[in-house]
Amino acid sequence: MASLSSASVSLVRTPTHLPCFRSNHGKVQSLNRYSKTKTTHLSINSSLRMCSIAASDSPLSTSMYELSSKKVWIWTENSQVMTAAVERGWDTFIFSSQNQGLANEWSKIALIDPLFIKEGEIFDNAGERVATIFQVSTPSELKKLHPEAHHVGNVVIDLLDWQVIPAENIVAEFQGSKTTVFAVSKSPAEAQLFLEALEHGLGGVVLKVEDFKAVLDLKEYFNRRNEVHNRLSLTKATITQVHAVGMGDRVCVDLCSLMGPGEGLLVGSFARGLFLVHSECLESSYIASRPFRVNAGPVHAYVATPGGKTSYLSELKAGKEVMVVDQTGKMRTAIVGRVKIETRPLILVEAKIDANDQTVYSILLQTAETVALVCPHEGNRTQKTVIPVTSLKAGDEVLLRLQGGARHTGIEIKEFIVEN
Repeated sequence: MASLSSASVSLVRTPTHLPCFRSNHGKVQSLNRYSKTKTTHLSINSSLRMCSIAASDSPLSTSMYELSSKKVWIWTENSQVMTAAVERGWDTFIFSSQNQGLANEWSKIALIDPLFIKEGEIFDNAGERVATIFQVSTPSELKKLHPEAHHVGNVVIDLLDWQVIPAENIVAEFQGSKTTVFAVSKSPAEAQLFLEALEHGLGGVVLKVEDFKAVLDLKEYFNRRNEVHNRLSLTKATITQVHAVGMGDRVCVDLCSLMGPGEGLLVGSFARGLFLVHSECLESSYIASRPFRVNAGPVHAYVATPGGKTSYLSELKAGKEVMVVDQTGKMRTAIVGRVKIETRPLILVEAKIDANDQTVYSILLQTAETVALVCPHEGNRTQKTVIPVTSLKAGDEVLLRLQGGARHTGIEIKEFIVEN
C-alpha cells in the first residue's frame, strides 16, 4: 500500500499488552443498526482510557514522526472486525445507543472499552461524556471548529464527502491545543490522509468499517511506521576485491524524498548481505547534486523494503516504498518517484566480514565517481562518510547489512540455500 506515511519513525510503539480474551467464547451475530446523529455542540468534559499508538522521538525532520501519540477507535458491528482489532491492541469500540446488547456480548469475549453515541455525544460505559461528534459538510460548518470554543477533550469529526483540505484546515486550527481531534475514516486510505494531513496529522481516527481486512491494512501501516523507529544493525565489512566486469542494465532509483550525507539504500547481489549504497546528495565536480537519487546497481540486485522484505531493483516503480538507511542504522521509508534503467559499465565489489570468513558478499555497481558505498560510523566521529567506487580498493571498510539469505517473494524464509 502506498505510504501512509511520510514517514520515519518509531511513529508507532506497539502496545506492550496482549489482548485479553474472555474464556466464554460465544458467537456474536453481526448487526446492522447505526444511530445517525448530527450536532454542532462541541462541549467536552472528560477523559477516557483509550487504545493509542504512541510515537517516540524521531531524528527525522518530518513532523509526522514527532507526534506524541496517534489514537485509533473502531466503529463496527462485525465480530470479525472486533476480533482483528483487539488482537492488534485496539480495544476502544463505538456503538450506537441501541446496541448496548452487542457491547455486552463483546465484553464477554474480550476486554474492550465500549463507547456509546447518543444525540451527537459519545459516552463511556459509566455514562460520562468523552467526546462530541461534529459532522462537517460545508465550509461554514468547518469554520465553527476552533479550540477556543471548547473544553479540553476529544472531538470526532465526520467530514462526510470531502477529506483532504478540511483535514488540513483542522490540523492548522488545532495545532498546539489540548483537544484531540479524531476523523471518521471508512478505509485505511482515508485514515492515512487524516494521519498525515500537513505532516502533523490529526490526533486519531475512528475506523468505521465492516471488513476485518481494513483493520489488518491499517495495522500494517502502523507497523511499517513503527519499524523506522528501530535502528538496523549494520556490520563492518572489508573489501577483498574490485574489478570491472563489463556492461549491464543498472537502475537509478529516484525518490520522493531528499536524502542527506550518510543516507542511502541497502542493495546487494545476495539477500544475505546488503551494502549501504550512498545517495547522490554530495557535491561533485562531475555532476550536480541529486539528493533524491541512488544509483543502486543492476536489475537483478536486491533492495531493502519495509517490513524486513526485499525487492529486485527491476521490480521497483513509481509509488512503491523502500527503506532509506543512514550510517548509524536509522531507518525511514520513502516512496519511489521514478526508476531509470540504462546500460552502463559495471564494477564487481566483493567483501568479507573477516579474513577467515568463507562467506563472500558482493554487489555490482556502475563505474562512476558519483556512485559510492558508505563507511562505518566510529562512535560519534567518522573519518569519512563514503568511498566512491572508482576509488574503492581491497582493504577498505564499508557497511553491510547481514540477514537471512533465503527469500520467497521478498520475504525471508528458513530453508537450505546456496548462492554464488
